[in-house]
Amino acid sequence: MTGPELARLIQLLARLPGLGPRSARRAVLDLMRRREQLMLPLAEALREAAEKVVACRSCGNLDTTDPCAICADPRREPGTLVVVEDVGDLWAIERSGATRARYHVLGGVLSALDGIGPDDLDIAGLLRRVRDGAVGEVILALNATVEGQTTAHYVADRLAGLGCRVTRLAHGVPVGGELDYLDDGTLIAALKSRRSL
Repeated sequence: MTGPELARLIQLLARLPGLGPRSARRAVLDLMRRREQLMLPLAEALREAAEKVVACRSCGNLDTTDPCAICADPRREPGTLVVVEDVGDLWAIERSGATRARYHVLGGVLSALDGIGPDDLDIAGLLRRVRDGAVGEVILALNATVEGQTTAHYVADRLAGLGCRVTRLAHGVPVGGELDYLDDGTLIAALKSRRSL
C-alpha cells in the first residue's frame, strides 16, 4: 500500500504511547501534507534533541546541560527532595509551580509482574544524595497505584534512620471533584487523610 519509507515511519510512530497503527497512519499523512511547515522542522528538532539532550547525573531529569537547570538553580530548596517515578511526573509537578524543591527520578516503580526490582530503580542514588547532602525532607510523589504505593513503602523503609523526614502526597477528593463520581478507593483515602479546618 505504501513504500518502505512511509511504512517504516508509520511503524515507528505506532510505537509511541497513545498511538496505534491507525493514529500513526493519520499522523504520517498529516506530516506529508504539511512537509515544510511541520515535517522538516520536526525532523530537525528530533535530530537536535537526540544529539543534545542528556539525563542529569544528579536527579535524572532530561536537559541539555548536566547538571540540569533545576539542580543548578541556587534558588531551589536544597533540603527538600521530591521523588518521582519518571521525568513526565517531574515535569507535571514543575509545571504546577507548587514547590521549589529539587527532584529525584527513580526511573520506574517496583513491579514483580514486570520483573522490576529495587536494583532496576535509582534508589541507591537517592540514598547517596540523602546521606551526602543536608536533606531534611523527602516527598514521595509516586502514583496511587499498587506498584507506586509498594515503591513508596520500600523507599521509606530504606530512608528510615537517615535523619530525614519522609512524607507522601495526599490522596483523596480532587479539586472540583464531586463525591458522587468518585470511586470507593478515592473516597476511603480522602476520609483517612482528613484534616482540621
